[in-house]
Amino acid sequence: MLVTVYFLVPLAWIDGVPVAVVLALAALVLLAVSWWQVRAILRSPQPGLRGIEALAVIAPLYLLLFAATYFLMASAEPASFSTDPLSRLDTLYFTVTVFSTVGFGDISPATQATRTVAMAQMILNLVVLGAGVRLLTAAVRRGREANDAEASAGS
Repeated sequence: MLVTVYFLVPLAWIDGVPVAVVLALAALVLLAVSWWQVRAILRSPQPGLRGIEALAVIAPLYLLLFAATYFLMASAEPASFSTDPLSRLDTLYFTVTVFSTVGFGDISPATQATRTVAMAQMILNLVVLGAGVRLLTAAVRRGREANDAEASAGS
């Protein structure tokens, strides 16, 4: 569903907004969704399953927010990347290659702004993989502990 939204939602309304603002809005969206997912894990009768569902929402959202940012950058400044024009599929492809550290080199950032955003993504990839997975795992553990405590109290 998130991928469908990425390809169908018009992004013209955000045209002309500085990249820093776009990234800040994307970070707020990601934090809000992550917070909501952690709360859902903690309240779930099956926190392990809910943790997998949370990861299945947060990871694609993270990638799609970067892809949308790259798409806006490429639309505003066609020289931002080594290849132009870039479609939404191209920017999603670039985002996934950066995330996976494959870096085929067929699309690369060509301006200081796009290089800065790509570096930020690389650093955040490590944070998301490390801290994000740890946070979800901790939420699953706490949810299981709460369920066990309720089951013990009910016995």
